[in-house]
Amino acid sequence: MTVQDIRAFNRFYTNVIGALDYSRHLYAPFTLTESRVLYELAHSPHTDAADLRSELSLDAGYLSRILNRFEQDGLIERAPSERDPRRRHITLTAHGRETADLLAERADESVGALLATVPATDRPRLSEALHTVRTILSPDTDGHRPRPEDVVLREPGPGDLGWIVQRNAALYSAEYHFNADYEGLVARIVADFAEDHDPHLERVWIAELDGRPVGCVMCVRDDAPGTARLRLLLVEPDARGLRIGDQLVSAVVEFAGGVGYRDLVLWTNDILGAARRIYQRHGFALVAEKPHRSFGQDLVGQDWRLDLHGSRE
Repeated sequence: MTVQDIRAFNRFYTNVIGALDYSRHLYAPFTLTESRVLYELAHSPHTDAADLRSELSLDAGYLSRILNRFEQDGLIERAPSERDPRRRHITLTAHGRETADLLAERADESVGALLATVPATDRPRLSEALHTVRTILSPDTDGHRPRPEDVVLREPGPGDLGWIVQRNAALYSAEYHFNADYEGLVARIVADFAEDHDPHLERVWIAELDGRPVGCVMCVRDDAPGTARLRLLLVEPDARGLRIGDQLVSAVVEFAGGVGYRDLVLWTNDILGAARRIYQRHGFALVAEKPHRSFGQDLVGQDWRLDLHGSRE
């Protein structure tokens, strides 16, 4: 690796980013820096000017001018910080959040168009390469790589259920060559939950890291009395290794036992080795398996079960 290697990559990637931002529409009417400030405000619930300066390495005067413009345009509100009265807490207004959402939507569409040109079989390699670059060159602000304690489990917000469908379809296509039948199955599961679920007995968790979703899982009622079903466990490739899958499964087990279910069951396929090892660590036992043809593949389906009464003893 040489200096010229890095500079050549920078020139290449700068051209890619320029192609995405065709006719400068992506950030208009904002500059790239202003868009970054909006992004940080949208993803950081406790932010003041000092936080933004540190996070974005901005000159204090430049940032002050940006914030003044945002306030004049009705994008932000400023109030005394609860943590330090000497500081001013900055929050997005409803108009500001709509603006940040629009910019994020444009960015997603542009990157999605770029990814559409990448064959599905190459996407896992691309994801792993991007993850490698980030972890080697971009440690977090404490000088360390992300840790399991940096992951936050939360309830789904607007758009998160659609994200579950999209990411399941994309990842299972890229990693296991599942066809559109799988996306249809996931869409039905998510739609059933969205349209009719008991919040006291059913729940969805989103794992978030650095302000973005990196995993999910569902707990829903099963047809069998006293039984809950774990569904749609997923962890993004670039977030694996942080025990996010274990955190998500632990959340389901704790929730299901706490609301009175006796058993927790799930269905998976034997090719999902990493997920199976997580289930085994949490005490699930394999109760049945059967070959089947689904999602364009020959698979071996497996039923797993956890006795929640026994898991608490």
